[in-house]
Amino acid sequence: MRARLNRALLIGLQRPDQSTEEARGLLDELDELVTNLGVEVEGELMVKLREDHPRHLVGTGKMEEIAALAKGLDCGLIVFDDALSPAQQRNWEKDAPGLSVIDRQEVILDIFVTRAKTREAVLQVELAKLQQQLPRLKRLWSHLDRQRGGGSTQRDAGETQLEMDQRKIRDQIAKVRRELGEVVRQRATQRKQRQRVPLPTFAIVGYTNAGKSSLLNRLTGADVFAANQLFATLDPTTRRLNLPSGRILLLTDTVGFVRRLPHRLVEAFKATLEESLQADVLLHVVDLGSPERERHAATTLEVLKEIGAGDRPVLTILNKADLLTDPFDRAEALAQHPGAILISTLTGEGLDKLAVRLDELAAEHDKEMILLIPHDRYDLVARIHQNATVIESKTLDAGTRLVAIIPERLRSTVEPFALPI
Repeated sequence: MRARLNRALLIGLQRPDQSTEEARGLLDELDELVTNLGVEVEGELMVKLREDHPRHLVGTGKMEEIAALAKGLDCGLIVFDDALSPAQQRNWEKDAPGLSVIDRQEVILDIFVTRAKTREAVLQVELAKLQQQLPRLKRLWSHLDRQRGGGSTQRDAGETQLEMDQRKIRDQIAKVRRELGEVVRQRATQRKQRQRVPLPTFAIVGYTNAGKSSLLNRLTGADVFAANQLFATLDPTTRRLNLPSGRILLLTDTVGFVRRLPHRLVEAFKATLEESLQADVLLHVVDLGSPERERHAATTLEVLKEIGAGDRPVLTILNKADLLTDPFDRAEALAQHPGAILISTLTGEGLDKLAVRLDELAAEHDKEMILLIPHDRYDLVARIHQNATVIESKTLDAGTRLVAIIPERLRSTVEPFALPI
């Protein structure tokens, strides 16, 4: 049975309000998600669905057709590219014995389980998994219902065990929430400490597998894990970036987005995604190699709105330009995203131009000032040298005279020492 569970039949659903291309794109994405779990996809079936059926999501005749196809392909697993209710999942496994039936949300959760590394990510994933398991517990004890028969109203071992398991999971959820709250508070403290350093902050956002971690690595020399797979990294990473002018900014890589991301994961990862809320500028990375890039870009912007980051300034970065060799295709991509910058993290194309643009955006938060810092405030002189761009420095009898480009967050600290320009 274990071997058959590694062989899957994928079921796509095309509703009346969906185009064939959109439904096909979602099914292709499900194929990639399932493959990322190490499961072999043996077949796919697209079902045109006029309305949802309460028992199996699809009609009884289509359910029987799908079950027969799965068994004919020697698959032990059926994966729906849409959410199944706990009752529908139980009905499938009751009416199609020998087959396990899951949905896209469960696949994404399982991927997150395998990719979570930091304490916060592990706890976030564990919370989402427990919340998903709770309403599905009943199917684990349905064999005792069948042994009892339908006529008994007496509380039995199965019912008692179900209640015990539900209580146990609720206790685990409460415990994980407490631990997660503590971790989130610790990270908030770390963020406040970073914000005391008056540097502009930019966050890299985008659809999963668009090349966000690769961009962070190329720009900052970081060693964040980057691979050609969905959700290669789940944890935010912040690095300092030295710009051509000498300015410094903080650059953060965030978790990637995906269509039909389980809502409980949006909630569970909200603390991680809040890095986007704190950023001065969002760098939206779009994968030029994906035929679904426009939908992916729209999904990213929609999720940013959901978490309250929709009003942040956005610079669109079109990655994997090495895949577009036709000048017309490049021109078309730039026309679709006015103001975007074309780059390749693989070849390095466009990275110099991107660095200049980042410098310009950082400069919008800066102001050139002339300062006279007293000799007894050498600590402030050192801080300015570390966190601002010093154009000129001269020692005078009254103190140190500096001409410097001061970041916005440092301005209130140095204002008392400002001289007229």
